[in-house]
Amino acid sequence: MNSENDAMEFPKRWFPILLTFVILLSSIYSLSSQYAFPQKSGSPIWTIGSSMPRSTTEVAAAVLDDTIYIIGGYDEEGEGIGMVELYNATSDSWAEGIAQLPVPLHHTSAASYQGKIYVAGGYTGDWTASDRLFMYDPNTNEWTQGNPMPIPRGYPTANFVNGTLYVVGGDGGADNERALNATESFDPVTNQWTSHASMPTARHHAASAVVDGKLYVVGGRVGEELNNVDLVEMYDPVLDSWTTNLEPMPSKRSGIGAVSVNGSIYVLGGEQTLNTFDNNERYDPENNTWTKVTPMPGGRHGLGVASIEDKIYAIGGGPVTGFYTSAMNAIYHISNDSHQ
Repeated sequence: MNSENDAMEFPKRWFPILLTFVILLSSIYSLSSQYAFPQKSGSPIWTIGSSMPRSTTEVAAAVLDDTIYIIGGYDEEGEGIGMVELYNATSDSWAEGIAQLPVPLHHTSAASYQGKIYVAGGYTGDWTASDRLFMYDPNTNEWTQGNPMPIPRGYPTANFVNGTLYVVGGDGGADNERALNATESFDPVTNQWTSHASMPTARHHAASAVVDGKLYVVGGRVGEELNNVDLVEMYDPVLDSWTTNLEPMPSKRSGIGAVSVNGSIYVLGGEQTLNTFDNNERYDPENNTWTKVTPMPGGRHGLGVASIEDKIYAIGGGPVTGFYTSAMNAIYHISNDSHQ
């Protein structure tokens, strides 16, 4: 009789333990979902790589071979830092002993060409817009300085097109207009700057990428109210002219990162007044169309975005608006996304 009663009481005694176990499993699943999105052919769309050694935001990113440079930024106190971190995508590891920026900068821009990294503009520690151009040679692990930009600016975009560095837009700071439409190019051979046709819409905190020799500037902020925009404007260096009648981005975002892969432009992250974006949207310049693809594992702004082969790396950035930082290294596997 007692054994029968004991058998009937068994579920009641073990129910709290089983409930705790179920909750634990649910928590583990929820946590794991932050690191691997739905799968196709057995491979996750987003994975998490080795974290950046330092947590920061408002950085720039540039690629040399299988390495990604994350440059500048500021810490949670809002202090600009001269950080330069080098990530090896093949070994999923971060290097030590990389020479830091000669001047602490945040909201800067970066691009690579013929084995060197070029860093243009940004803000100095007191939020003064910079006209500096720094060049890094990994063979010597040294920074040198080129001729300064004609116009100082923070948060411009920078890209190489056919061997010429184009720096577009940005914020002139307190002594200039809040948003700039300047388009300037730098010739690494002559060490000289040239001014070009102005971007139709003055803006900063935008992103840009190059497809088929054309430069596309996407999103950003305009006006004294710092309103986000969804604009896409394309610059043709051969014609020195801009095209404006392009399909707008599905969302209005600033503080974003962009990269071109296989003829498409991916725009990731961003922020607005109260929150950050996890958006990942792909633009097809040939058909002038946008597609929403699998979002990032959590919203971030001011992140470094770079691509190597069929992977996009979203590194650092603020998970919350304001002086918040992260060291996250999220990797998007393009070929595994069913939205492609």
